[in-house]
This record gives sequence, structure tokens and C-alpha cells, in this order.
Amino acid sequence: MASASSSLTMSHAFLARPSSKRRSPLPTDRHVSLSSPSFPRLRASPITLRRRVSVRASAATDVALVEKSVNTIRFLAIDAVEKAKSGHPGLPMGCAPMGHILFDEVIKYNPKNPYWFNRDRFILSAGHGCMLQYALLHLAGYDSVREEDLKNFRQWGSRTPGHPENFETPGVEVTTGPLGQGIANAVGLALAEKHLAARFNKPDNEIVDHYTYAILGDGCQMEGIANEACSLAGHWGLGKLIAFYDDNHISIDGDTEIAFTENVETRFEGLGWHVIWVKNGNAGYDEIRAAIREAKAVKDKPTLIKITTTIGYGSPNKANSYSVHGSALGEKEVDATRKNLGWPYGPFHVPEDIKSHWSRHIPQGAALESEWNAKFADYEKKYPQEAAELKSIVTVDLPNGWEKSLPTYTPESPADATRNLSQQCLNALAKVLPGFLGGSADLASSNMTLLKMFGDFQKNAPEERNLRFGVREHSMGAICNGITCHSPGLIPYCATFFVFTDYMRAAIRLSALSQAGVIYVMTHDSIGLGEDGPTHQPIEHVASFRAMPNILMLRPADGTETAGAYKVAVENRKRPSILALSRQKLPHLPGTLIEGVEKGGYVISDNSRGNKPDVILMGTGSELEIAAKAGEKLREEGRAVRVVSLVSWELFDEQSQEYRESVLPSEVSARVSIEAGSTFGWEKMVGSKGKAIGVDSFGASAPADVLYKKFGLTVDAVVAAAKDLC
Repeated sequence: MASASSSLTMSHAFLARPSSKRRSPLPTDRHVSLSSPSFPRLRASPITLRRRVSVRASAATDVALVEKSVNTIRFLAIDAVEKAKSGHPGLPMGCAPMGHILFDEVIKYNPKNPYWFNRDRFILSAGHGCMLQYALLHLAGYDSVREEDLKNFRQWGSRTPGHPENFETPGVEVTTGPLGQGIANAVGLALAEKHLAARFNKPDNEIVDHYTYAILGDGCQMEGIANEACSLAGHWGLGKLIAFYDDNHISIDGDTEIAFTENVETRFEGLGWHVIWVKNGNAGYDEIRAAIREAKAVKDKPTLIKITTTIGYGSPNKANSYSVHGSALGEKEVDATRKNLGWPYGPFHVPEDIKSHWSRHIPQGAALESEWNAKFADYEKKYPQEAAELKSIVTVDLPNGWEKSLPTYTPESPADATRNLSQQCLNALAKVLPGFLGGSADLASSNMTLLKMFGDFQKNAPEERNLRFGVREHSMGAICNGITCHSPGLIPYCATFFVFTDYMRAAIRLSALSQAGVIYVMTHDSIGLGEDGPTHQPIEHVASFRAMPNILMLRPADGTETAGAYKVAVENRKRPSILALSRQKLPHLPGTLIEGVEKGGYVISDNSRGNKPDVILMGTGSELEIAAKAGEKLREEGRAVRVVSLVSWELFDEQSQEYRESVLPSEVSARVSIEAGSTFGWEKMVGSKGKAIGVDSFGASAPADVLYKKFGLTVDAVVAAAKDLC
């Protein structure tokens, strides 16, 4: 085993999220070490916070310096939005006090290594107010947000996009903006910390020890996903999750009195949270500090700190109004705000005393990481097996030969539903992948997703790996996004019926955008589920996910392809995968290959010569069997027939032109596809002269075999279409 210092540098290849193609890489992208677990826990006392807060005790008492720092944050946000003529200045102006205290006094981080493992995580769920986060990262010394980046806010190639994006800006943990998603991500991050701490901490060395902080606003509170996620956070007792509710009573349409009058505190108490109200969020610095101390003293519950603020604080004519929410102040109002707050400096100016004050975060962050590295070196000596396992999770260093654990099948293996074959794969992977965990939306017995060798992750059993999400598809995907963004070697899966991806589409889209390799296990993939009828029968879903960028849509046909789909999904840590699985039993087909799945499309049978079949039959999932049987029937009549599995269009598109031509030769226009879903998009594969057989209407309630006949998904239909073409 490598030494601690050498092993810790191994992680940077995975911890440094790839830079966008729209910009050049950062120094931090090339220089990330695997610093990880823990500094002594930030414990609460009646007087002050230890560690980060105590380091700044003198600064905390210097109200003038704090106010100057707070106004620096405000005006960096104001100036960036004004220069861009676009953005949301109101939240940064109102949340600057809590932002200052968090980043200057509380949060544990290393600006020169944004991916240090044991850092505290900060999530701006109200992502429209991203200039708050950019200003804080800039002051703290992150290389990702320099002055020129602030000046290029919302511009092409900028590291400061209009909402926080984890793949663009080191220091941003997750991509936020769609309201409610961020707080759900924070629940996933806090779950990951609690899980890893339970598995790896020792009485003499708490190697995993960090907090998750989030800021959410009224909009997040209104979204159902936030309530779902926060309900789970309370149930799981995520005591190291602290959420700051920016209670400013303003949303885009005006005062929240028009649509949002519930008692948020009472709701969160009912969800199992500890709730604190800071009534003066504009200048109550000591109140905010005291609330954080109280939150840290509560170990068995997450905490919501409701902080009443004034949106657009300092703007004499627009503060406390919707007009400051999503528009630049305008030149005259910017000048008026400078006068109102006594700010004599020009745009983007950071006073020297503020630069000096914040500059200490760089050496302090390096010291935090160095101390943790030393702690990890001691941990590794005492607990080498646990250290190796933790490193594999932090660095996504998959065990050698892990894929050999996947089950194998032959045509003689008994027919089975791919959801059942999926369960065999899940349980095989859980034995060899230390970061593998997941669950379903109250459907484990139907999705077949239970890990049999583990118990349920619960408040008092956080070391277990079965996640019981309950009927909460909205938040389930977003929580899994948070889990995989916590550590790249955490490989979460989540499951429901395929049709209910409609409930979680926003989270799946953010998986793709955020380069979060969540595995979505989606069963009951077609009208083949039968009697439950059209409400549960997905029709357009496969096509819709094929249209989504940076996601793998896989529809395996049998056990071999299911195992291949899992191999692909595990290996793709920078993009999510959806596995659409059958309820009905399917045979194990001759010719299916794991290697074929990795190419997305491949030939499973062919009696032609010279790459010139008379007709090409294509299928996916349960319909590949139909295509194969139709091919046999046509061959009996003397036809040269090629049968192709197109299990993943995305992977097939990534193959060389030469390979794709070897599977689907352009000279062969006689092509027939069959898939129990929308034919939308299949013209790409069958061409203008081909025939796509599918389902372009809603389904119906009936046994699966009846439905396939009624909707024309039959061998005879494929044979007839082929004969019409050749």
C-alpha cells in the first residue's frame, strides 16, 4: 500500500471535476489532493464555537470590520449584476451577513484545494443568488473566482455562470437553480457524511467529520421536493445538516402573502427538525453566531435557522420589493445604494483591510488540510483495511476485477424478468464496491432493489446501505445527486417504476448536467407490465431520455445485457445511467454480449455476407426477442437477415464511423425496428425508407401478451414489414 502522502494525491484525477470546454482549466483543476476526513469536530459551547469561530474571535467582535466585509460582499454582487445587466442582486444583498459569518468564521475549507475531502459543504439552494457565493469564494481566495471572473458574470466562457454549476466553478459543490433541488442535494451530502462517519470513524480517530450548510429561500420552501427531502432528513436524524432559511417574504410575483402563508417553523418541527428564528438577519451578527452554536449542539436532528432579512438590503428605493429580486438595480439606484450604505469605492473594489482580513483563509485552509492528512496517516497505520476502503471511495479507485463479480448467463439459463436479473447484479456489485448503496421509492419488493447482505440506513444505523426513500421520487434523485457529488466513489442507485421518472425528471436532468453518475433503476419499462394500465405504462419515456444530453439510456434484453448495462453504469462516473427493466420474463438470447452493450449497438445474429444483408431488424429490451424470432422466420424463407441490439443509442453514437457502418451499413435501406414505446426518433436508425414498429398511443389494461398482440408488437408484424421493404 502506498504511503498516506502519496495515496492522498491519487484522488485529484477524480476529485477535480473536468473543466467545461468553454473555458481553460484552472490551476486548482490540476492541483487537487485527496485530503479527507477529520479535524476535531466543531463542538458547541455556551460561549463560542471552537476551531473556525474561535480563530476569528477578535474579528467577530470588530463590528465595523464585519460590516465593511458584509458591504464588500453586497457591492461585489451589485457590481457584477450591473455590469452583466442581468442577475439577482436582492438575495446577496440580504444574505451577506449570514454569508460572511459562514465563510469567515464557521465553514472549514481550503481555498487552494476545493476538493479536500473533509471540508464542510456549502449549498446555495436559492441558486439565483449565486453572486453571494461567487463573492464569498473570491474573498476567501479561490482561484476559480478572480476579479475578472466577477466582471464576466453570466458571460460566455465565464467561471461565474448565472446559477452555480459544480462542473464550472471549483468551490461550488452541486449545480443549483431549479428551486428545492439544492436543499435536497444537501440532504444527500449530509447523508453521505453520516454514512461514512459511521463506517470509518474510530473512538481514537474521527476521520470523517464535517458539516453541510445550505441557504434556501421562500421559493425553495414552496417546492414540494424540498419538503420531501427535509422530511427524510428529519427521519434520518441528519444532525450535521444546518439550513439557513432566508425569510425575506418576497418572491418574483411580489410579497409571499399572495401565495405562501404557512408556518414554516411548525412544519419543520413536524418534520423532525430543530428550528431557530433569528429575527434580525440584517445586522444581528451575534444572533446568527448564537444560532449556529445552538444548531451544532443539537446532534440528533437537522437544524433550520430561519433568518428574517430584507431583500436588496441597502437599496433605498428597491429594498423589500420584488423589483430587486431578478433585475439589475440600474445605474441611478446603484449610486443611491452606495450613498445609503456609505460605500465610497468604485465597482469591484475590495478594500485593503478586507483583503488582509480574508487572506488568512489560505494558510489556515492549508493548515486544516495538513492536519487532516497527518490524522489520516495515523489512521492508515492503525486501520489499513478501513483506510484503503475509504480511499477507494474518495478517489473512485474501483477494485481490480470488480466487473468479474457480475453474474453470467447462457441461453440455457431460465427465463426471467430483467428486474430480477438486475437484483442479482446489484447484490453482486455491493459485495465488491465499497461505495455502492441505494434504494427505491417504497418499491424495493417490486423494483427488486434490496441489498440482501445489508440492513436499512436509519437514524441509528447509518452504516447500512439500503436507502428507504418512501414515496418520494421528487427528492430521491436529488438526494442521490448529493451523495455522488460528496465523493466520486460513492455510487448511488435509486429505483421506481419507469413511468414515474416524470416525477423526478428535474433531478435526472441535473444529474446529467452536473456530471453526477447516479444509476437509475427503472422497472416496469413498457406496456409489458400489463394490467395496471396506461397510468403505469411508459410510452414516450425512452425517447425523451434519449433526447437528454450526457445521460445513458439503456434497455437491456436479457441477463447478459443487464450485466453489461451495470458494467457501463458503474464505469461512467461522470454521467448518469437509466436502466429500463422488464416486469415480464424474458429468455436469454444467443448472441448477446457484455462487450456489445459497451458499444451500444451490435449484431446478435446474421446470415448475410459482405456486410450486405437483405434486411436489418433492430430491437431493444423485451422486443429484441421478437426481432430475433422474426429473423429466424425470414431466414427459413431464404432471406439474409441481420438482427441488431440497440441497447444504448448514446454509446452507439460514440463509436467510430467504421464500427457503426459495420453494424448498420448505409447501403442497406431495408430496416425494421421494434420497441414497445414511442417510435419518435427511430427514423435516425431505420432511415427514410425503413419501418418503425412501436406504440404511439397510451396503453391499456390487459395482460401483457394481449397488449402486445393488440398493439401489433409481434413476430408476424416484423416479418410483414421486412417483406414490404425487400
